[in-house]
Amino acid sequence: MTDVDVVVVGAGLSGLTAARNLQQRGLSVRVFEATGRVGGRVKSAQVAGAVVDLGGTFVGPGQERIIALADEVGVGRYPTHEAGDNLILWRKDLKRYRGLIPPIGAPNLLDLARVRASLERLSRKIPVGRPWDAPHAADLDAQTLGSWLAAKHASRGTHDLMAVVCKTSWGCEPSEISLLYVLHYVAQAGGLDPLLETRGGAVEQHFVEGSHEVAVRVADALGAGTVRLGSPVLRIDWAENEVTVHTDDGPTTARRVIVAVPPALRRRIRFVPDLPAAHRRLSQRWSPGILSKIYAVYDAPFWRASGLSGMSISDEGPIFITFDASPRDASRGVILGFIGGDYAREWDPVDDAERRIRALSSLADLFGKRALDPLGYVDQRWGEEDWLGGGPTAAPGPGTSASMHVQLTEPVGPIHWAGTETATRWAGHMDGAVAAGERAAREVAIAEAVR
Repeated sequence: MTDVDVVVVGAGLSGLTAARNLQQRGLSVRVFEATGRVGGRVKSAQVAGAVVDLGGTFVGPGQERIIALADEVGVGRYPTHEAGDNLILWRKDLKRYRGLIPPIGAPNLLDLARVRASLERLSRKIPVGRPWDAPHAADLDAQTLGSWLAAKHASRGTHDLMAVVCKTSWGCEPSEISLLYVLHYVAQAGGLDPLLETRGGAVEQHFVEGSHEVAVRVADALGAGTVRLGSPVLRIDWAENEVTVHTDDGPTTARRVIVAVPPALRRRIRFVPDLPAAHRRLSQRWSPGILSKIYAVYDAPFWRASGLSGMSISDEGPIFITFDASPRDASRGVILGFIGGDYAREWDPVDDAERRIRALSSLADLFGKRALDPLGYVDQRWGEEDWLGGGPTAAPGPGTSASMHVQLTEPVGPIHWAGTETATRWAGHMDGAVAAGERAAREVAIAEAVR
């Protein structure tokens, strides 16, 4: 006798999707969430009359699973504003430009094209979902993106632009992340352009009601009492066909458990007996990057009157990239700014007032003095979240991908794994989180069918 068929640990998009799919297959489920809300790395807020996404924000073509889920629960989408000129603040010089590639001088542009082409060629050799089977996988994994750029004699401009990509995607610096991991990440997204482009890429659209609303509606549909908030899982006792999940409210028995938390947080749970050594190493070494976000809300998107798109890149920090996140009707002007890697390590620890001053000063350097006086301001420091602890996805260092990637999804007895890091397409994105939840639910359903 068990209390439920399956326990799910973590009420982010991945865990909630797994629970939803299991219920649809006729299995009983209970979801335990350590924090006081659902959503995990998606979180929204109302700021001066505008909905802002403090966590996962954008969706785009090819991200069918999150789009299908949002459509099923009735959360709409609208296009990211991109009309007008982009801005780049580079070596103290502010310039306008159009398209994806900024004007950083002909020699730098040629070098950037050379390095990007080389990175793309290498990524096409990485088997999606099986990076350890890539040619020379161990050698690629022994390098960082930064050491590879140095070996390619990348110019300073190329290196700095790749650092912007690194901070945005993984919340780290090029010197901190495994080259094999980067190549696989690019491969499973279909290339660099889908990761970076607005139209036709991963930042093409926003959710009208905010991404968090998807999680809220999925959780509500699971039924009263299914999701237990403020209930961190402290220990999981497991045998071949049964688990006992312990929280402060006591034990819950089930036939299987899906652990849908970032890899580094797996080690916050005591497993009895211990997980195999390879799984323990994964949780120790697949730590997240650090990425923070700010939103400044104005009475109107004033930059559009000057022919600006709201998108910008800066090499001065703390904000290094911005987007126009205004609502579809432009009833408010909303600028989203990212602060990651070394910038976030310096910015995150300072007090609220100082963080605001530094962030708005960054925006003023780009968009003028009017940016200093928003109707509302909010920031989100994901590195300060106790039960999340970092960026949008893992940022594993050298020597961690070829030998440990398989443990992301490999079941251990009745223990299964979910979370965006475990996806084979769009890992690190909301789509990857949903797809991973669906995959874990299928694994459990198949295992139950053959019991």
